[in-house]
Amino acid sequence: MERKKQNPTAEDETQIISRRIQRISLHITPIPRPLHDHDNNLGLLPCATREKLEVETEKLSVYMRGKYRDMQEKIYEYFNARPELQTPVEISKDEHRELCWRQMYGLIRETGIRPLKYVVEEPAKYFAITEAVGAVDISLGIKLGVQYSLWGGSVMNLGTKKHKDKYSEKIDSLEYPGCFAMTELHHGSNVQGIQTVATFDPITDEFTINTPNDGAIKWWIGNAAVHGKFASVFAKLMLPTHDAKGVSDMGVHAFIVPLRDFKTHQALPGIEIHDCGHKVGLNGVDNGALRFTSVRIPRDNLLNRFGDVARDGKYTSSLPTINKRFAATLGELVGGRVGLGYSSVGVLKIASTIAIRYSLLRQQFGPPKQPEISILDYQSQQHKLMPMLATTYAFHFATVNLVEIYSQMKMTHDEQLVGEVHALSAGIKAYVTSYTAKSLSVCREACGGHGYAAVNRFGTLRNDHDIFQTFEGDNTVLLQQVAADLLKQYKEKFQGGTLSVTWNYLRESMNTYLSQPNPVTSRWEGVEHLRDPKFQLDAFRYRTSRLLQSAAVRLRKHSKTLGGFGAWNRCLNHLLTLAESHIESVILEKFIEAVEKCPDASSRAALKLVCDLYALHRIWNDIGTYRNVDYVAPNKAKAIHKLTDHLSFQVRNIAKELVDAFDLPDHVTRAPIAMQSEAYAQYTQQVGF
Repeated sequence: MERKKQNPTAEDETQIISRRIQRISLHITPIPRPLHDHDNNLGLLPCATREKLEVETEKLSVYMRGKYRDMQEKIYEYFNARPELQTPVEISKDEHRELCWRQMYGLIRETGIRPLKYVVEEPAKYFAITEAVGAVDISLGIKLGVQYSLWGGSVMNLGTKKHKDKYSEKIDSLEYPGCFAMTELHHGSNVQGIQTVATFDPITDEFTINTPNDGAIKWWIGNAAVHGKFASVFAKLMLPTHDAKGVSDMGVHAFIVPLRDFKTHQALPGIEIHDCGHKVGLNGVDNGALRFTSVRIPRDNLLNRFGDVARDGKYTSSLPTINKRFAATLGELVGGRVGLGYSSVGVLKIASTIAIRYSLLRQQFGPPKQPEISILDYQSQQHKLMPMLATTYAFHFATVNLVEIYSQMKMTHDEQLVGEVHALSAGIKAYVTSYTAKSLSVCREACGGHGYAAVNRFGTLRNDHDIFQTFEGDNTVLLQQVAADLLKQYKEKFQGGTLSVTWNYLRESMNTYLSQPNPVTSRWEGVEHLRDPKFQLDAFRYRTSRLLQSAAVRLRKHSKTLGGFGAWNRCLNHLLTLAESHIESVILEKFIEAVEKCPDASSRAALKLVCDLYALHRIWNDIGTYRNVDYVAPNKAKAIHKLTDHLSFQVRNIAKELVDAFDLPDHVTRAPIAMQSEAYAQYTQQVGF
């Protein structure tokens, strides 16, 4: 007998939907609670409270913020006590620039903070200052960085005693506001290609600075449009010769060039200054363009640490070639990259704090006839924000470590450390700023329509931070520097050379790569194994080693037909992936070390949970790579995915404590939706109710 086909009716579909909702309800049973608890703790689901770690926020915060917490608090309190210096939501370009100057001038003159001193003597303290002022207004953080890290740093790092004695005190007190004039209209990343020239005149004992064409106009120069009175101008040093050429190019050097008259504030003769205009963000920074026409400066204005010109025009240097002098010059300016990576993490902390506090507050939907639940109880919201929170912690410890290595380098001038900081700062700056830029959009979207309100800061944070991916080195260019250094280390390994500290793991992991993955461990799926730091770090390093070996093979192959440049371009995406993989390995290594060093047991347990989420989330995101080479079997891949979701859920349970440990008070985050009490009331007041 033929069976009749069953066509589901509307009533059948209603029953099916009801059953599904009933099943979901068994898993979601929220505790009824008012919108604002008096103790500011939002209630958790019963299933969540069973696995919630006890975190002592104050102890975790002390471990995170370290010894410069008091300095940052001093800055926060200074601006909190001066509402006239707080940046409003709506402000014109010109008003923002003047406010930014008054913010910096007030901070320096009224608090006694002397950033230039710390740039030289205590870099970690200086970076803590820039993080704090960046939380007040990113434009202020960048303007302060231009004055002290770039203009001041170039004088202190590229000059000699005569320059430090003459300029340092007045730079520190803001009596000498200045610029860093390296970038040109036609040349940004390729600094050796800049065209501005500084020709020595032995008759007058002066240099003549010239902009030979429009492509050589100095462009995007911070502090130039309005406030700068001096500039460190990077130009090709040309010396007169008696041969047919007439001049000899000694390479790029830096020169102190006065820009404006101190009494009238007008541009000096031969100097043309124009405003680069309104930007996507950072409109509190007055970026300008500079053209020089036969501008004469004394010979002493050459910043002569790595090369000098005598009265008779003779050139001397402790470094034998143009390339070595250029490398030494840029090496001394690497602090800018270190600072940008560190400051980018500060921006990510603010954004994740706003998004997570709002997600704990905001309630939408829920089981039938029961209260609505926090949107952070939804797996989709956890998937957006919890790995990001874990990554923020990972970045924090990685950049703190970078600052420590950089500080050691400044004290010891150890050549191995110089090379290590150069490559590591390039990679971390590129990786961190790119991730933060993407995360700012994720945070905005996670906060729905309220995230789109300017007062809740995501738009400003996103626009102001966006350029972090470009200045102090374009991120794509910086990652290529990391890849090039890895290939150099790879060559050293097979020639028996010494690897730098950060790259030591390559010796062992490359040997591991050359053997086949262990078929037994590739199937282990136990939680204890997956949460073992050794498994996690080995996986990261295995991937990097595999990418490195295959990149070397491909480059060798393509070089035969395309030449070195063509081969590099053919393999470029591979090389960028290699660089990112290496940086991820370093970040995880430093996170694991930070977990192990944490003295407080409750904080250590919380950090271990967050570290595991960071590691397994990254492995899962690239699971195809591990599957392709059977490093991870299908059952293990499934277990990693399942555990990652579970760890996100566990991190959600302590998300409030984790963002509270960043210790960003409401007057610093300044977003009504992130207020820790009466957020909606403050939000409605903001619009006039």
